[in-house]
Amino acid sequence: MTGSSPAGTSASRPDVGGSARIAVDVRNLTRTFGDFVAVDHVTFSVAEGEIFGFLGPNGAGKTTTIRLLTGLLAPTSGDGRVAGHDVRTESEEIKRNIGYMSQLFSLYGDLTAEENIAFFAGLYGVTGARYTQRRDWVLEMAGLTEHRHQMTAQLPLGWKQRLALGCAVLHEPPILFLDEPTSGVDPVSRRAFWELIYQLTARGTTVFVSTHYMEEAEYCDRLALMNRGRIIALDRPSALRTQMTEHILEVETNDASAAAQALQHQRGVLEAAMFGRAVHVVVEDVDEAKAFLPGLLAQHGLTTGGMQVVRPSLEDVFVSLVRREGGAVLG
Repeated sequence: MTGSSPAGTSASRPDVGGSARIAVDVRNLTRTFGDFVAVDHVTFSVAEGEIFGFLGPNGAGKTTTIRLLTGLLAPTSGDGRVAGHDVRTESEEIKRNIGYMSQLFSLYGDLTAEENIAFFAGLYGVTGARYTQRRDWVLEMAGLTEHRHQMTAQLPLGWKQRLALGCAVLHEPPILFLDEPTSGVDPVSRRAFWELIYQLTARGTTVFVSTHYMEEAEYCDRLALMNRGRIIALDRPSALRTQMTEHILEVETNDASAAAQALQHQRGVLEAAMFGRAVHVVVEDVDEAKAFLPGLLAQHGLTTGGMQVVRPSLEDVFVSLVRREGGAVLG
């Protein structure tokens, strides 16, 4: 496992090496809406037990790809198999073999936590003693055993999130699709959520997750970076960092936001973006940049502290690759 992972989880990660069986296999998958190409000849595979991440700006095609793989949308062209079933002809079989959690959670606010579990159990055919066992597991996992009769609309966002995850895996599917599941959730709840994801994959569940949080991207075994409907890079997070050949200067300044704005489109500066309280500046020549950056920032009333060359973060790599591919779609 590459990058910082939730506490106590990295040692339990399954082996997803070359001998692993394939859970999701996609070849030239394409979806158009009129003249707009939302997903453009996408090809990749996901091993059983793997956490496979989809990273990309809004409008990149992540959600459309997930809808194609979950049987909610038919492809215009290309092929794909999910849990051994064809995305073109076996959408109902796919739905029975996956769990799906959207960023909207898909819960019913006018039902209690336990009633939501019962509703999804009915959809998935989970009955009898198995239902009792799975219901109690979801309530305990979500921390809702003592709040099972509380209306879902009144639950804190972190509890709703865990409840939605529990409902999505109530039938113990081999593959779980998560479409930006932690959007709007606080960092502590987000980290606790990923602890649960690791517990599921330790039991063999394959997880396909889209996100725009760089911290979450670090938790994935492999990442597909998507922009304008195409996959522009696919590898382990550590390997993706090696694809960035430009130099990065971390510049300390009294106003990182203003400095990043001032450095955009300046000669010798390829990219400038806030990174915490500093600015990461992608430059053509390090020595030249160290000479002219303080004066340039001073012209905008900004002071310069330390400057040092730093190893690319995953965010740096992502911004650089998107820039090379023509930038993100705006609007």
